Amino acid sequence: MPNQPLDIPLEKIPRHVAIIMDGNGRWAISRGLPRLAGHKAGTENLRRVIRATVEFGIKYLTIYAFSTENWGRPPEEVQGLLHILEDVIDRELNELHGEGVQLRHIGRLEKLAPGLQEKVLHAMKLTKNNNRLILNIAWNYGGRDEIVQAIQRIIKDGVEPDKVTDDLVSQYMYTVGVPDPDLIIRTSGELRISNFLIWQAAYSEWYITPTYWPDFDKEEYRRALETFAQRDRRYGGVTEAVAHKTHG
Repeated sequence: MPNQPLDIPLEKIPRHVAIIMDGNGRWAISRGLPRLAGHKAGTENLRRVIRATVEFGIKYLTIYAFSTENWGRPPEEVQGLLHILEDVIDRELNELHGEGVQLRHIGRLEKLAPGLQEKVLHAMKLTKNNNRLILNIAWNYGGRDEIVQAIQRIIKDGVEPDKVTDDLVSQYMYTVGVPDPDLIIRTSGELRISNFLIWQAAYSEWYITPTYWPDFDKEEYRRALETFAQRDRRYGGVTEAVAHKTHG
């Protein structure tokens, strides 16, 4: 039932979902295809997942597209990924804009070719007033690098040590103005953070699926959200029921 609504209370729907889109290469190899074919299939799936995110009423989506460590992959794979990014902007930008999606880039743009940098900046400028879905694309992104840059800017701005707080550090992150992710989904079954949103994910719930990213469909997305709705988020504390039992 592809159009079945989510069977969860509105207050249990995460505001912000982040996804580590893993397994493209293994998906391709398992089918006897080159790794780049997996990345293309993963890109096609992203469009479907964006549409489902809007349908599910989620306000913020962050996708991990290319890490600072991915430059160490074979040159032909890196170039292929860069071509895919450019192709996606060329083909999908107008439709995403028409659907009210605001595109944001988190990470470093410097290593992209000037023409591609211009396309990314144009996409952000064109969609900056959209608010149906805020889509953060983590491209050339690393969580440690983000924290190091934040520290550098805090020092450069002359902030006194006793003025440095959680809230202040968050203001120096790429995701300033965006709530921390409630739910992080990782496909392909790997059990590691992979340098993704290290600061922002302090109290995020995780959903790990063995499904490779190109096969992560709307129904699996629904299962992730329904699993999240059953979690008891305590943020380091205890539930009211447990507290009452302890002190009763």
